[in-house]
Amino acid sequence: MKKVSFILLSFISLFACKSDEIIEASNDDMEIEQPQNYNLLSLGDSYTIGQSVCDTCRFPEQLKHRLSTSFDNEDTYNLNVIAQTGWTTTDLIAAIVNENLGNNYDLVTLLIGVNNQYQNDSFSLYEDEFPELVNTAITLAKNDKNNLIVISIPDYAYTPFGQGNGNPEITSQEIDMYNTFAENYCMQQNITFVNITDITRNGLDNTALVASDGLHPSELAYSLFVERLLPIAISKIQ
Repeated sequence: MKKVSFILLSFISLFACKSDEIIEASNDDMEIEQPQNYNLLSLGDSYTIGQSVCDTCRFPEQLKHRLSTSFDNEDTYNLNVIAQTGWTTTDLIAAIVNENLGNNYDLVTLLIGVNNQYQNDSFSLYEDEFPELVNTAITLAKNDKNNLIVISIPDYAYTPFGQGNGNPEITSQEIDMYNTFAENYCMQQNITFVNITDITRNGLDNTALVASDGLHPSELAYSLFVERLLPIAISKIQ
């Protein structure tokens, strides 16, 4: 009888231990993932600041919104935009220095160069300063080039302003030259480059792609930019 009791007690003890292990494992599986806070930075000129569209219409804000609604969680996204209409690469370099930014950005976008072309700066200046800006952007992006997206320059030749100022064909050729240099540099350095120029080249056929000023992209055009940027941005921060 004592032997039977001992076996029974051993079985109960073993079962209790196994039950505790199951409960502990279940609790581990049920741990709730804590919300994350992501820092976003967009560097550029009028195409980044969103000249002639509302603050939430510009592509950095649209991208931030799409990221925040792409996941069923309570993650937060903080956006910092360093951009002004008319800025060249030289202006952007100086502005970044003045801002004294931290190196804690989870995602950085860079779109710059149209004013170098429009203001007839020497192309060699862009060849020198674009790589400098890319390297600065990488530093700001936690020193990780995977956290950077370089965006091609829109083509303003396909706008009412572009048609009435200068030679639209030459404008497009020069913008192609800038974009080709930027894309080739990014390919050599294994940096993500996203082409949106073709979207803006529909601006004469689809006037809804041009803002009310007849020059800059509209909210609709920026939303098409974001359609290309979003899956890439998601893959970089998740």
